[in-house]
Amino acid sequence: MSNPLADISTALTAHGLIPRGGFNFSAGEEAPTGLSNVPAKSVLLIGQAGSAPWPHFLRWHEKQPRHLKNPLDTWSREVIGAVAEEFGARAVSPSDRPFLPFQQWAMRVEGLKPSPLGILMHPEYGLWHAYRGALLFDHQIPIQAPENPIHLCDACIGKPCLNSCPVGAYSADGFAYETCLSHVRGPNGAPCRDTGCIARNACPYGTEYRYAAEVQAFHMKAFAGL
Repeated sequence: MSNPLADISTALTAHGLIPRGGFNFSAGEEAPTGLSNVPAKSVLLIGQAGSAPWPHFLRWHEKQPRHLKNPLDTWSREVIGAVAEEFGARAVSPSDRPFLPFQQWAMRVEGLKPSPLGILMHPEYGLWHAYRGALLFDHQIPIQAPENPIHLCDACIGKPCLNSCPVGAYSADGFAYETCLSHVRGPNGAPCRDTGCIARNACPYGTEYRYAAEVQAFHMKAFAGL
C-alpha cells in the first residue's frame, strides 16, 4: 500500500524541497480552513535544508518575466500548490495574509527554538534552513511526534552571531531592523549584500548546509529592496 507521506516527500524532492514535519489539530483548536473550506484536520510543513532548491528555482526563474516580483515566493507557491493538488490538500504560504503562525507551527513540529538572530536553530542544519509553505488536509495524517532536540545556542560560548554584526543590529534588546537595513543599503554594506549576513555566517553550527554566496546575496537583495 502506498504511503502518502513518502509519496509527498518524493514529489517534493524533485524540487529540492522536503517535508519538515506536521501535526494533527486537536479538538477545539483553531485551525485554518482546508481544501473543503472547513477547518483543516492536519498540517504538513514544507521547506528546505541548505541550498537544495536553488538550481530548481533558477531553471524556473530563467523562463519568467525579467521583473517578476517575489520570484522565490511565486516558485514556492507553484511547486507546493502542484503537490497539494496531487495529494488533495490546500497549499498555504508564510506570506499569505492574514499571516498564519508558521514559526509557532515549526517549533511545534520540530521542537526548535529561536537563535539570538530570531532564526530557528536546527540541530543539524543550524541556521541554514527555511519553511516555504504548508499543506492543510481535511483528514488526519500519520505524524511522528518530534523528539526534544538539543538547542545548540545553549551550548554556544561567546555567541559570535551577536558579536560580529558590523553595526550591532542584534542584541538582547532584539533586532534593530532600520539599523541593519540602512547598513545593507549603504556604502559599507557590500560584504553583507554580496556574501550574506555576517552575523548569520558567524554561527559555527550547520556550516555544511550554509547557503552559497549567490543564494545569500539573492536574499539580502530582497531584504534590502535592491
